[in-house]
Amino acid sequence: MDEVSLNGEPLYDDETNDFEIEGDCAMTEFVGQNGVIQGENPLPPAVGMEFESYEDVYYFYNCYARDQGFGVRVSNTWYRKSKERYRGKLSCSSAGFKKKSEASRPRPETRTGCPAMIKFRLMENKRWRIIEVELEHNHLISPVSGKFYKSHKTMNLGTKRPLQADGADKIQKIRLFRTVVIDTEDNGSFYFDEGEFGNNFDHSNQLKLKQGDAQAIYDSFCQLQLMNPNFFYVMDINEKGYLRNVFWADARFRTAYGYFGDVIVVDTTCLTDKYEVPLVVFSGVNHHGQYVLFGCGLLAGETVDSYMWLFRAWLTYMMGRPPQAIIVDQCKSLRNALADVFPRASCFLSLSHVMKKVPKNLGGLREYEALKVALISAVYHSLRADEFEMAWENMIQCYGVRDHKWLQTLYEDRKWWVPVYLKETFLAGMCRNEESEGVTTLFGAYLHKNTSIKDFLDHYNLALEEVHQRETLADLESENSSPILKSRMCFELQLSKLYTKYIFNKFQAEVEGIFSCFSTRQVSTDGSIITYIVKEHAEVEENRMETKDYEVIYNTSEAEILCICGLFNFKGYLCRHALKVLTQNGMEEIPPQYILSRWRKDMHRNYVFYHNCGGIDINNPVHRYDNLYKSVVQVVEEGRKSHDRYKLALEALDEILNKVRLVEDRPM
Repeated sequence: MDEVSLNGEPLYDDETNDFEIEGDCAMTEFVGQNGVIQGENPLPPAVGMEFESYEDVYYFYNCYARDQGFGVRVSNTWYRKSKERYRGKLSCSSAGFKKKSEASRPRPETRTGCPAMIKFRLMENKRWRIIEVELEHNHLISPVSGKFYKSHKTMNLGTKRPLQADGADKIQKIRLFRTVVIDTEDNGSFYFDEGEFGNNFDHSNQLKLKQGDAQAIYDSFCQLQLMNPNFFYVMDINEKGYLRNVFWADARFRTAYGYFGDVIVVDTTCLTDKYEVPLVVFSGVNHHGQYVLFGCGLLAGETVDSYMWLFRAWLTYMMGRPPQAIIVDQCKSLRNALADVFPRASCFLSLSHVMKKVPKNLGGLREYEALKVALISAVYHSLRADEFEMAWENMIQCYGVRDHKWLQTLYEDRKWWVPVYLKETFLAGMCRNEESEGVTTLFGAYLHKNTSIKDFLDHYNLALEEVHQRETLADLESENSSPILKSRMCFELQLSKLYTKYIFNKFQAEVEGIFSCFSTRQVSTDGSIITYIVKEHAEVEENRMETKDYEVIYNTSEAEILCICGLFNFKGYLCRHALKVLTQNGMEEIPPQYILSRWRKDMHRNYVFYHNCGGIDINNPVHRYDNLYKSVVQVVEEGRKSHDRYKLALEALDEILNKVRLVEDRPM
């Protein structure tokens, strides 16, 4: 390769102080030779903008940063062996994080890991083109503070030059260059300037679009923006101007993420299984155990760069708030990108995805059925790491599969997916959810292996409405139904009033399971901390029962309890072994720290009061509920603005309620 950093080493380390351009001499140089981008309000940077020199790009971005209210740092500059610059990256001055100082008076941390930046490169025509843009910051910015940044110190009236005619022409050219063209005769590709680029390039670096797909993307996004002004999308264009990656989301996704974004799933099934739609889905689970959508993307391929671009776009839309845990598929490039973009999040492999691959990878072995039983036992029934290690070793030795490459890979990745290693992280029931189907669950009958991008987008809104409708129906069912209690235990009565129907049914199974725990023995005491052994007669294989010992640690002073089975972190509610110990200690209610708000049925979420503006089906109770609630919220918003409006709204609502109660319902 002939592309190296100066002196063979990178000029920039994200963990150290980046170098900045400063001083009058540097500022004069960066003004540029042709008066590019001057004036008080420069355009925001956009993919496709071109400049005469590296310095012009810096000056343009610095002008934009000053007016927006943030500083600029040179994050990286790439050099060829000839020491010629060919690529650069400029970032917000709050990008990255500083290394911890060992000095006696360490400097305060001023960086936030801000994602705002531009990347640009030298093209064949010797002009510099912006190839990637992130505009969103994860911190507050204000134009008033612009003059305080180091990169702006020399930008005073003495160094500004008046806007010249050629500069104005160039700005107009940039605006035209940003216009997206859809060529339906060239496989529906997005591109910017066919005359300059032509078609002789590597098509593997772009989305593989069929006839009508590009128009479908354009039409769909236009429609979604008309329906929802907060709809957001961003497109990644390759060096030849063709569409490579796409990300989109709407306000409902971001609001739902605020409630249920502690654990997310990045589903790449469509990419790995070679669907016609190269879809990547960000999702989580709501308080009914249903999948909720946090964002969608289309990727040209399973490369680290594409994944990193998508993750940064998603994180930008989520205001720089990463999740606590991320569940993904077994893909090396995907995991490398996650480690780069989400360095502080815990990343795990989907257990259900791993186990679904067992028949494909082991089905040809002679003793497959027995091997499968041994594998399931090691994965699901090991309580400690040493138990798993021993069970795994016995399995590979007994069935002679020590050299099996897929099993070797699974073992190397064991801390990413085997439950016994995941007990320290809250997973909201997703890691061990063997029923999860991910993309299939969210988009149902509208997405199959041979579905085209056009057909998928044509039905995208309908699929979304069905997802929302399922959630609203589950809300109504939880609010209006009274669960049947199966015991006289206070715990069961307590949570029947708080949890949604789905979660309460799961918890109720643990209450019933208390009766299979036939012995509770105190084994040690250390102040207020007591350790118990709970014996349970449990099913470990189909039609085979076994007595197992579960260690439970209980802190009587703090009402904290921890069971070795790890169910609370896996599922979000206490296990039968912990409930048994609480009962033995005379506890009549579950401590509040073990009642998670994300499972409550009385948690009112803003995003549920949303409806497609295309009208409602009055025969559908969900649509009626949704539309009425939206109307009432509008009355409430107006009524709270003054005392007189409040009185009028209250009187009007009382009058409406009395009238509605007198209406005799007709069969529908």
